[in-house]
Amino acid sequence: MANPVPKMSTYTWEGLDRKGNKVKGELTGLTPAIVKAQLRKQGITPGKIKKKTDSLFSRGKKIKPMAIALFTRQMATMMKSGVPLLQSFDIIAEGVENPTLRKLVEEIKQNVAAGNSLASSLRKHPAYFDDLYCNLVDAGEQAGALETLLDRVAMYKEKTEALKAKIKKAMTYPIAVVVVAIIVSGILLIKVVPQFQSIFEGFGAELPGFTLMVINLSEVVQSWWLLILIALTGLSFLFRHSYRRSEKMRNTIDRALLKLPIIGPLLYKSAIARYARTLSTTFAAGVPLVEALESVAGATGNVVFKNAVNQVRADVSTGTQLNFSMKSTGVFPTLAIQMTAIGEESGALDDMLDRVATIYEAEVDNMVDSLTSLMEPMIMAVLGVVVGGLVIAMYLPIFQLGSVV
Repeated sequence: MANPVPKMSTYTWEGLDRKGNKVKGELTGLTPAIVKAQLRKQGITPGKIKKKTDSLFSRGKKIKPMAIALFTRQMATMMKSGVPLLQSFDIIAEGVENPTLRKLVEEIKQNVAAGNSLASSLRKHPAYFDDLYCNLVDAGEQAGALETLLDRVAMYKEKTEALKAKIKKAMTYPIAVVVVAIIVSGILLIKVVPQFQSIFEGFGAELPGFTLMVINLSEVVQSWWLLILIALTGLSFLFRHSYRRSEKMRNTIDRALLKLPIIGPLLYKSAIARYARTLSTTFAAGVPLVEALESVAGATGNVVFKNAVNQVRADVSTGTQLNFSMKSTGVFPTLAIQMTAIGEESGALDDMLDRVATIYEAEVDNMVDSLTSLMEPMIMAVLGVVVGGLVIAMYLPIFQLGSVV
C-alpha cells in the first residue's frame, strides 16, 4: 500500500532581506522547515512563520469551468516556454486568489511529484476534469507532446465555455423578464390594489368586471401569498431534483427544447458546434476516430445528438465512412456532412471539423445578438401588458366615474 502524499499548506512569513529590511509574504510548502529553507535560498532570514487559514467567506468557494480553462491555458503557455511541470504548478498556485482552486492545483502537484502521470492525477478530480480532458492529456503524455496537447485542450475549453456562456445569456434573458414581471405583479396585488379597493368601497357603484377580477385575484394573493411562495419554491426544487435524477425527464426536455421556435435552432447549432469542436480536438490529438466519437457523444449536451453520435460510432466501427454515418442519422446539417466528406477525402478531417465548429459558433453568436435585440421590445411588451393591465384595472372605475359626472 502506497504511503499517503503529505498535503501542501500555505504559510505567511516575516523576515529580513540581505539589507536588513523587514519583508513578509506567503509561500506554499509541506512543513514550516521547508518554507524556511526556501526563504534562505532567496536570501531572506526567516522570522515568524504561521500556517494560513482560509477565512469564513473564502472557504468552499466554487471553481468555475472558465477557471479550469484559464488554468489549462497557463499550463500550456508555461510548458511551451520551457518551465518545468512542477514549477508551473507553483507559479499558478501563487497567482490564484480562489483558495479552492489553489488547493486543487497543489493536490495535483503533490500527486505528480509522487511519481504519478498528469493524466492520472487529474482523474482523481472528476468534478473538474472530465474523461475527455484527461484522455487528451494522457494522449499528449504518451506522445511526448504534452505542451501541444495542453494548448489544444485550452483552446477547446475556451471555445466550449464561451459557447456555453452565449447560450446561458440567451436563456437567462427571458427568464429574468418573467421573474421581474411576477415580482412587480405581486407587489401591485399585495400593496397597491388594496389601497384602491378601499377607495372603491365609497363609490357605491358597480365596478367593472375587469376591476373585480383583479380585486379578487389580489384577495387570493393576500390570503395565500406565503403558501403560493412555498409551493413555487417546492415545485422549483422538485423539478431540479427530478431533472438530475430522471434520465427520461432529461431526454424529454432535450427533445422538446429543440422544437421550440426561437430557442430550438439556437440549441441545435450550438450542439453541432460542440460536436465538431470536440471531434476535431480529439482526432487532432491522435485519438482513434471510434474512441474519439465515444468522448464526443457526451459533449454534445443533448440526448438527440448523443444518440446520433452513438449510432455514428457504431457505423464507423464497422467500416462506414464518417460522412455517410452522419447522413444516415438525419440529425446533422448538409454543410457539416459535406465538409466532413471533404475532410475525409483530403486527409484533413480535423481541420475541416474545426472550420465547421467555427462556422456554427459564429452563427450561434449572431443568433444570440439577434435574440437580445428582439427580446428588448418583447420585454417592454410583456411588462406593459402585465403591469399596465393591473394599473388600467384600478383606474377604470375612476374613468367611468368621471364620465358619469
